[in-house]
Amino acid sequence: MAPPTHAHELTRAQKVVTMTGVLLALLLAALDQTIVATAGPAMQADLHIDAAHYPWLATSYMVASTVMLPIYGKLSDIFGRKPILVIGILIFVTGSVLCGLSRTSLQVILARVVQGLGSASLFTSAFTVVADLFPPAVRGKYQGLIGGVFALSSVVGPLLGGFLTDAFSWHWVFFINLPIGVVALVFILLKMPSLRQSMGGTRPRIDLVGAFVLVLAVVPLLVALSLGRGGSAPAGAGGYPWGSAPILGLFALSLVGFVLFVLIERRVGHPLLDLGLFRNRIFAVGNATVCILGAGFLSAVVFLPLFMVNVVGLSATRSGLTLTPLTLGVVAGNVMAGQLVSRIGRYRMLMLGALVVLTVGYAIMGFTLTPESTQTEVTVKMVLVGLGMGPTLPLYTLAIQNAVPPAQVGVATSAVTFFRQMGSTIGVALMGTVFAATLASSMIGGTTARLPPEVRERLPAPGTGGSGGEEMGAGQAFPAKQLEADLREDFAARQREVEARLEGSARAEALSQLQAEEARAVAAVGEVEQTLKEGFTEAISAIYRIAILISVLGFLLTLFLPEQPLRRTNAPAPSE
Repeated sequence: MAPPTHAHELTRAQKVVTMTGVLLALLLAALDQTIVATAGPAMQADLHIDAAHYPWLATSYMVASTVMLPIYGKLSDIFGRKPILVIGILIFVTGSVLCGLSRTSLQVILARVVQGLGSASLFTSAFTVVADLFPPAVRGKYQGLIGGVFALSSVVGPLLGGFLTDAFSWHWVFFINLPIGVVALVFILLKMPSLRQSMGGTRPRIDLVGAFVLVLAVVPLLVALSLGRGGSAPAGAGGYPWGSAPILGLFALSLVGFVLFVLIERRVGHPLLDLGLFRNRIFAVGNATVCILGAGFLSAVVFLPLFMVNVVGLSATRSGLTLTPLTLGVVAGNVMAGQLVSRIGRYRMLMLGALVVLTVGYAIMGFTLTPESTQTEVTVKMVLVGLGMGPTLPLYTLAIQNAVPPAQVGVATSAVTFFRQMGSTIGVALMGTVFAATLASSMIGGTTARLPPEVRERLPAPGTGGSGGEEMGAGQAFPAKQLEADLREDFAARQREVEARLEGSARAEALSQLQAEEARAVAAVGEVEQTLKEGFTEAISAIYRIAILISVLGFLLTLFLPEQPLRRTNAPAPSE
């Protein structure tokens, strides 16, 4: 076996070129998420994707990416970071081209699976390569660059996605990945070393059985979480109730898969995930905390645009841009934490401080949102949430990397990303159930029932309105102004008809009756709009109140996280 390549053996030029290639590769995956979200409605309309299948544009990508994270981590420890990163880029770009060439909903969903299979390599490689290039004592400075990539994608992605979709077509939001991928490959192939760790002279083996069983465990779980819905969800919402046979069957299959995975990994000579790592308290507690915090992180972001559309009254595009200050807050917290941890060499107090800020941010969002909240008000509050999120994202990764031998950094890093993504998926599913229960369909139906028949006929039917074919009132704002304008136009036409057909007292009486009906109809529209705003405000507030508990639990777990001084070299960590 070739000797390992250590960070200190690399020249400055090699490190710069390697980081450039890795960050470009990461930009591929990060940019793709924001661009595709913007182009989603155009894809749905062009490919005639029904409401039940639309979520699979994201779900297929997420499932494929999550299940591959531990596999890529192990492969990069065995064969080196460079070949695994190159393979990931090639698979991702291939999937992007297939997405752009798709002409049916099935084709684009399958192509998104291919994209997801490649993106897992890009995400896990970014943190792992930084760990290979820089020792833990200074690594925090450079992890801020990763946060910068996500910030850039959050700002550029929606704008670029909207421009490409409007000026050309949604196909080009995928074709744009081809030139970026080519440039990243040039940097990586020209200068990047393999970054292959020493395996102690043993011949590396791939745990194929473990990989298969991991797929069996993760895929049914993620599919069940994606398809499950609460009993209060409307009939046209798609998916299956949590207690239905399909969902319970998927959960049971997943449980069997996880049990088999543990049994196999305990006995196999070269496990995909060394379960012995969980005897390391930093690894075990750190990943548990990451999983729990992930449940709050994504939920705090996913449901906010619904509030901005339905309560504040923004367009779907502007509501997405509202998250940009949040992302900038995340990056600012990320960079500051990286600089501080590199200076003081300790991480736990920074983690605890960030979680205090995050908890305060969640509390402000959970208890101060009102139906009258403005975009500026919400944006300022979400900056505080971002400042609390930012430090936690890299610090737990840094602590876990610092606690494991360099030969297992790939597995450890992919484990952090895997548990964070699993926590996010579980959190969004559970929060979605809370959201639906709070904003129950009976409330929407009962409210709209007060509208005159001619007004209800103008409302979008469930499953046909909104971005992504979601239920009216969830995916798009209640069209109060348009309904009011249409009502006034209808009543004006009826008044002209009365004036032309009747005379004298009969005309005066009919006109008076029409004016009273018009006033009642317009007032009913206003009442419904206000009731729906109040319902959405309460539903979003409930999400953030639960996030407070999640953050507090993460704080308590972090108190039990051992503090290990950051190594100043990439030599193996001392055993605990």
